[in-house]
Amino acid sequence: MLLSIEHIYKYFNGEPLLKDISFTLDDKETVGLIGSNGCGKSTLLNIITGSESFDRAADGIGSVTLSPTAAVGFLRQNSGLDSSLSIKEEMLRAFGDLTEVRRRMTELESVMVKESGAGLNDVNIEYSQLAAYFESRDGYRMDVKIRQVLNGMGFAEKSDGQIVSTLSGGEKTRLALAKLLLEDPDLLILDEPTNHLDLRTLMWLEDYLKEYRGCILIVSHDRYFLNKICSRICEIENGRLTSYKGGYSAYLVQKKMDRDRLMKEYESQQKEIAKLEEYVIRNKTRASTAKMAKSRQHMLDRIERIEKPVFYEKPPSIRLEYDIEPTKDILKVTDCPVCVGEGAERKVLVRALDLHIRRGEHVGIIGDNGVGKSTILKLIQGLVPRYGGEILWGRNVKISYFDQEHNDLDPYATVMETVDKRFPLLTPQEVRNMLGAVRLTGENVFKPVSVISGGEKAKLCFALMAFERGNVLILDEPTNHIDLNTKEVLEDALAEFKGTVIIVSHDRYLLDKTVNRIVEISAEGARVFEGNFELYEKTIRQERLESEQAEQLEKQERLKEEYIRSKQAKYRSKEQRAADAKRRARIKELESEIESLEERIAELSAEISQPETAADFALMSEKCSELENCRKTLDEKMEEWAQLE
Repeated sequence: MLLSIEHIYKYFNGEPLLKDISFTLDDKETVGLIGSNGCGKSTLLNIITGSESFDRAADGIGSVTLSPTAAVGFLRQNSGLDSSLSIKEEMLRAFGDLTEVRRRMTELESVMVKESGAGLNDVNIEYSQLAAYFESRDGYRMDVKIRQVLNGMGFAEKSDGQIVSTLSGGEKTRLALAKLLLEDPDLLILDEPTNHLDLRTLMWLEDYLKEYRGCILIVSHDRYFLNKICSRICEIENGRLTSYKGGYSAYLVQKKMDRDRLMKEYESQQKEIAKLEEYVIRNKTRASTAKMAKSRQHMLDRIERIEKPVFYEKPPSIRLEYDIEPTKDILKVTDCPVCVGEGAERKVLVRALDLHIRRGEHVGIIGDNGVGKSTILKLIQGLVPRYGGEILWGRNVKISYFDQEHNDLDPYATVMETVDKRFPLLTPQEVRNMLGAVRLTGENVFKPVSVISGGEKAKLCFALMAFERGNVLILDEPTNHIDLNTKEVLEDALAEFKGTVIIVSHDRYLLDKTVNRIVEISAEGARVFEGNFELYEKTIRQERLESEQAEQLEKQERLKEEYIRSKQAKYRSKEQRAADAKRRARIKELESEIESLEERIAELSAEISQPETAADFALMSEKCSELENCRKTLDEKMEEWAQLE
């Protein structure tokens, strides 16, 4: 067990924020910590890391116990980095003593070149010890790990020498997370780690965390992220912490079952209490039944009363319907560039967009930040200029548009006036009923649109969309500012909508639940994937795997070719060395033979000049013939020697 928390409390101004919190963290489990804003999630993280104290109950019980050998890493929102360092220098700080060990080894290598004698022996011993430690901590792969994590976290195009102070706020947050991953703590605590991450980086981070060797505690509002990597969900609600096994989807099912069970238990107990109280009231004054009434009162006193379950406020009601059936082909976009700006400032985001949407399809549009997804929604509606290509809408199409900036709302009009302008035939009571369905009630309906919250503006837009009864819904980041209850209601409404939906969103849980086609936008155009987000993700992961396998196979083939060439080169070199050796041996042999021949020629010349040889014709003839042969052989040997040399 890595962490144990038992019966802790936290009070602010006498009011309990956390009440009787108890839970444990085990090695190699990933836990998601969820709850509404202000419920105490960040406070609990601070208590775990020791940066904030906790309170105990009246009996003094309460403790936070962390394994003494456990290293804890905490990614806070807006984590600070040393702005004066480069990206590489900041990442090397994650390895702590290993960088110092490598520096010392480099120093010793320089000393070893100059040192000799007994001093060299001492240097060798220290170097061997450091090298063994460095290797045992996988120090030789430091640079590889740094590059792997930086690439995964979206810094592939950044220079390692770029100074941290020149990065944007989002880039600094990603860099802080990259550094924390390299530190590899036993307990990794992440507070909203998916902020500022694009889709590709999110997928890489999910894969990385799935293989993480330690324990992970995550605070996040990204439901898809929690669903992918968590083995347990812990929710703080009304000051109390409840643990649920499995990911986010499993949590939803279990929570509903728990709520239903608690309500049934509460209602059942209330009925039993009511019966007992009624009996006591009716019978306590009668002499014949007073004893029984007293017994019932004792039963009432002994009952451990179940608190009435406190649920969130009633969720809004969103019903999306339409009256007119459009044609089969809803939208065709052909060879259409997507641009922002005008004149000399105009910038092409997508070179050529081709898109075909049919009746009843629910299409999710995704892509990197700044690629032009929101601009595409405006382009197909004619809200921004078109610079080429063709956009054709089918007949009987009625569009209802949700703009993430809510630019179609008059900021000076009240909520009531906004609805009245769109639907002047509605009575004030009908308008109030319409707004009440999305939980815009009380004085809020008389406030100007400019002063209500982002979530309330979104609810107003949903109410307007419901009354517009469009058969094509176009939504731009509809879940950005709404609470969890409203998200779930919207997801159900979109999933049940029989018309056509075109939605741009980073909410992968929403996309997974509501769309049946994914369109990925890049600078080159659109790529279509059939199915929901999970199927898209599987396809992308499979493509990535196949690409990596192809690269690996290509690398293996390249290495194999290099090995064969090297072997052939070595083989030729071996033959050449053998030939050279044979040539040198032959030269030596020829030199010896030439020397012998020259000596023999000198001897024969001396013998022929003697009188006794001249007097003997046969002997003279023999000596002259041998001399001629020796000179001929010498010429041949000399020619061969010259060629070999």
